[in-house]
Amino acid sequence: MALIDLFDIKKQYDVKLLLDGVSFHLNEGERVAIVGPNGCGKSTLMKIALGEEEPTEGKRVIDRSIQVEMLAQQPKFDASATVRDAILNELTELREAQKEHARLSALVADDFENRELLEAFEKITAYLDHHNAWSLDDKIERVLQEFKLKAYEDRLVVSLSGGEQRRVALASLILKKPDVLLLDEPTNHLDVYMVEFLEEILLKEKFTLLFISHDRHFIDTIATRVIEVDNQLLVSYKGGYQDYLRQKEERMKSLAKSHETLLKLLKREEEWLSKSVRAREKRNQGRKARVFELREQAKKNPTLIRKMQVELEREKQSWKGEKGLSKRKMLFEVEHLHYSIAEKELIKDFSTRILQRDKVAIVGINGAGKSTLLKLLLGRLKPQSGIIKKGDFSIGYFDQHREMLNDEHTLIETFCPNGGDHVNVQGKHMHVFAYLKSFLFPEEYLTKKVGQLSGGEKNRVALALLFTKEVECLILDEPTNDLDIQTITILEEKLIAFPGAVLFVSHDRYFIDKIASKLFIFKGNGVIEESYQSYTEYLEIEKEIKVLEKMSQDVSTPKPNSEPLKEKKKPKKLSYKDQRELETLPDEIDALEAKIDVLNSCLGDPSCYQEKGLAALSEELAEVEKIYETKSERYLELLELQEELEK
Repeated sequence: MALIDLFDIKKQYDVKLLLDGVSFHLNEGERVAIVGPNGCGKSTLMKIALGEEEPTEGKRVIDRSIQVEMLAQQPKFDASATVRDAILNELTELREAQKEHARLSALVADDFENRELLEAFEKITAYLDHHNAWSLDDKIERVLQEFKLKAYEDRLVVSLSGGEQRRVALASLILKKPDVLLLDEPTNHLDVYMVEFLEEILLKEKFTLLFISHDRHFIDTIATRVIEVDNQLLVSYKGGYQDYLRQKEERMKSLAKSHETLLKLLKREEEWLSKSVRAREKRNQGRKARVFELREQAKKNPTLIRKMQVELEREKQSWKGEKGLSKRKMLFEVEHLHYSIAEKELIKDFSTRILQRDKVAIVGINGAGKSTLLKLLLGRLKPQSGIIKKGDFSIGYFDQHREMLNDEHTLIETFCPNGGDHVNVQGKHMHVFAYLKSFLFPEEYLTKKVGQLSGGEKNRVALALLFTKEVECLILDEPTNDLDIQTITILEEKLIAFPGAVLFVSHDRYFIDKIASKLFIFKGNGVIEESYQSYTEYLEIEKEIKVLEKMSQDVSTPKPNSEPLKEKKKPKKLSYKDQRELETLPDEIDALEAKIDVLNSCLGDPSCYQEKGLAALSEELAEVEKIYETKSERYLELLELQEELEK
């Protein structure tokens, strides 16, 4: 049964069109997430559903008997109300219903044949059933505890912070349980435990929901349907967030396949048009017109494909600074980080937050700067610019050089340096042999020196030792190197169970997919992209984007009466001119970099820029940077061409 219906809704602010003829229906029991970029119209759609805003065109139809309420971004309270009062004030109807139920119950017991009385009693019982308001006092206590409001229950609600006030408002709404609940970023100002509690309540109480969220885990857990606001229209996807991603990718593939078919048809028709005299006959004018229609469609499709590429790129980046997790303990806060080695920019303007329980995989090509980022976070390197704020917590570090190990110590000395034969492993007191056995070491290895072990065995020892340390963050550099499959599966089990944060560099996609909840992707030239996808998904989408880019480049529209395009033979090697450019460009680029450094230094020195003139220096710098960009792009182009020819 539909509770809210929106028909042909158009919403325009001045010249900005947000929604263009969209229809939406919210059925009882549905939990619908609205997604899309900021400013696309998500909140506007929700306010129209609420009835708070009127559409420019179209109509809203709603059963007037149902109760629809929305969590305000900035809730308002009575200035004299305490936290408990504020919640109880929102539950007046339910509490009155409880009293009425008790009164009617007593009357029915005395006069059980009174039909009018029985109908009133059944109605109030159904109302309390619907709102699950039988043990309201117990539920109030639990919500106060779970939302960490119990300590404030006697404080004036207006004295709390904005985030705490939103928690009070949210607590009131989930206890009140309106027929339709609208939530705009409900996980803001909630820590992960509060989010888990909210998810539990929303599912258990079978709310009908329309919500906006950037917390993908929350969407995946809660949503029965995802609505994407896309180019002033709505696209509906069944299921949660992962289903949305899969279905969106299917749309992309379908569009690409359709475009490929269109190009083949257009090519055939263009050949007919260019060769056939009969194309000029009057009876063939319809087919000729069809060729022109296909041309126009083929011109539009690359735009649609490019739009899909942008959407996919946004999907890889849109969850940076995920709000739903922002209240977990902060471990690292990185702001505008830069780092270069020998004029090679490894990290450029990188900002991120690493929180408690994050599992972050750092991926990318060799030499891109992945290990450098780990050393910057560890404090072993200092940023050249930018800030790394580190919280108060301990770190366990594993690197490819196994620096924590002493080759002269035996395994028993390594794990029990103060004597004895037991170790503490994440709160468990274990015999050292039993623990090392879990890392596939036989008992006779206890007296073996570390220096006698193979590289893979040393890695196993180092990893086993790491999990005996009481730390809140693990930083691992290529932990799966030299390990066999059995040991990798042991490592995966330990990392999944580890309650703190994990940051690791790896090229093992299967390992990354099992462990990582977030990726730092080194794209080259200092660019680091942050993504919440699995690595496999990221690589597949990246591959699809490359295919789409190639298709867009390959689109050609031959002119009428022209000869069909002939396939050019692929050259076997670079031309003399290209080869010469490839050899000379590195020196030219180095010289331009040096000149840019000199000009930047002068711009930072008042005595220098006053002498030469600030405007003249700025113009010269802009010109040099432009030449530098052109030559750098040409050099990369030639390198790619050379690699292609060598395949």
